[in-house]
Amino acid sequence: MIKKSLPLVLFTFIAIVLIVSLTACDQKKKALGNEDDIYVIADTASYYTLEPALLTVFNKIVYTPQPENLFNLKRFNYDSFEKQKNKKNVLIICPLNTGSELSKYVESILDDKVIDLVMKDSAFFFTKKDLWAKDQLVMIVTGKSDEVIAKNLLLYSENLLYAFQKASDERLFNSLYNEKYEKKDIEAKFLKTYGWLIYVQADFQLAMDKPNDNFVWLRRSPDSDMERWIFVHWIDNASPTLVNSDSIVTLRNKITEKFYRTSDDSTWVEISEDNRSSKEVNFNGFYAIMTQGLWRFKDNSGGGPFISYTFYDEKTKRLYMIDGSIYAPKYYKKRLIHQMDVLLQSFKPKYMVDKDKAEDILSNLE
Repeated sequence: MIKKSLPLVLFTFIAIVLIVSLTACDQKKKALGNEDDIYVIADTASYYTLEPALLTVFNKIVYTPQPENLFNLKRFNYDSFEKQKNKKNVLIICPLNTGSELSKYVESILDDKVIDLVMKDSAFFFTKKDLWAKDQLVMIVTGKSDEVIAKNLLLYSENLLYAFQKASDERLFNSLYNEKYEKKDIEAKFLKTYGWLIYVQADFQLAMDKPNDNFVWLRRSPDSDMERWIFVHWIDNASPTLVNSDSIVTLRNKITEKFYRTSDDSTWVEISEDNRSSKEVNFNGFYAIMTQGLWRFKDNSGGGPFISYTFYDEKTKRLYMIDGSIYAPKYYKKRLIHQMDVLLQSFKPKYMVDKDKAEDILSNLE
């Protein structure tokens, strides 16, 4: 994802130095906890000072259309630290030199050179995967004072949030991906005929295939109270100038008016203006616009959340729109749209697909 500039390479190096003495060689058990829970280890007084900044960073609201927190913070004191070491998302946060047990612990695992960088405000957060458990992300946030930490939390909020989102995406994809239940015959058709690949779960159906319109629609649980839709649309010999938020909204509405219609043809899907956002991101190495928000039927008879990635592929001169929607009116949908997001990120043009994988997929052509 495109973020504010931050010396992340330096942080990665520091993380290796910082954590090396803590990493055990024994077999680690799988990390526990909900994907959207972050277990925060902080001293009481410090936490109350830092809480507003932490909530601003991690408790962002996602409208599905119900308001749901992106992450939930669960705070514990240092004396409960050992019990939280098996969680998926762990955040240790405190200033240096306070004399508290937590502060002493952070100082004990920081190299003197790292402490010097922290005190000079040249570094303030470090991450380590699988430190005490498999599929775990541990983040340490520190500084010379609570005020400095709070400032940096807000200044580099997207970097901090992205670290936990990326770890969560990786865990979720590993749980969703199952070669045994993968629809490789559909994947092979896409790869051979259209020159791109997307992971197709067993319970998705190819609901629509329109080669003349460069459009395919994958649909899960049609006519149920928990539907999921994915479409891929592409424009050959496109202009990269189309990768802008206004053009994307116009294009998506044009596509859904044509293909996302009710069975009686009385209404169709369009983007709701409520809570819509567009953001520049890195989509598998491509500059892309991520569009997220709510869709609705034209007659306002229903709706739900959607997420869409639009990017231009210079090598093939194609504009791609990869889009996922949820229709589940009886349920909270944050986790469903997260799953959809992870599935969309499996998309790759053919030339980016590993050769052995491509051969394996294509061997399933009927």
